[in-house]
Amino acid sequence: MILILTSEETMRLLFAIIFPPIVFFTIRRPFQGIFCLLLWMTLIGWPVAALWAVYALGQYRSEEQIYEHERNIHRYR
Repeated sequence: MILILTSEETMRLLFAIIFPPIVFFTIRRPFQGIFCLLLWMTLIGWPVAALWAVYALGQYRSEEQIYEHERNIHRYR
């Protein structure tokens, strides 16, 4: 399976690895962003925060695809 990312998704993925808290603010989850920032500030928590941000980004992408699919279904009814 080939994953095709847009430039926006690629940038978010890079932010998720380098600066994890910013991802949560770009996907409209500010409370998780604040918690991730606290976790990210510790050396041990940085890899966990990066993995969490990548996971949340994948969930966001799935939610967007589901929303788009539902919108298309309702359009043709």
